[in-house]
Amino acid sequence: MAINIQPLSDRVLVEPQAAEEKTASGIIIPETAKEKPQRGTVVAVGKGKKDHDMTVKEGDTVIYGKYSGTELKFDDKEYLMMREDDILAIV
Repeated sequence: MAINIQPLSDRVLVEPQAAEEKTASGIIIPETAKEKPQRGTVVAVGKGKKDHDMTVKEGDTVIYGKYSGTELKFDDKEYLMMREDDILAIV
């Protein structure tokens, strides 16, 4: 996946996964009730800071906080730009 955005420092560009369309029991969730996804795929990674190497790499699936990152729209796709510290886990 080639993208022309290069995060700086300890920033990470994440493509959020789609929100759930149905519950486990088959009930369809309306657009207004969908929760913001908290899982996504790392698309690009900055070089890190002088005393901090980056842990995540491109292609990792990560879990991040509900209100983490800044929303960006690039080439009709939604992305989140966040600090690596906002990422809670690599799945």
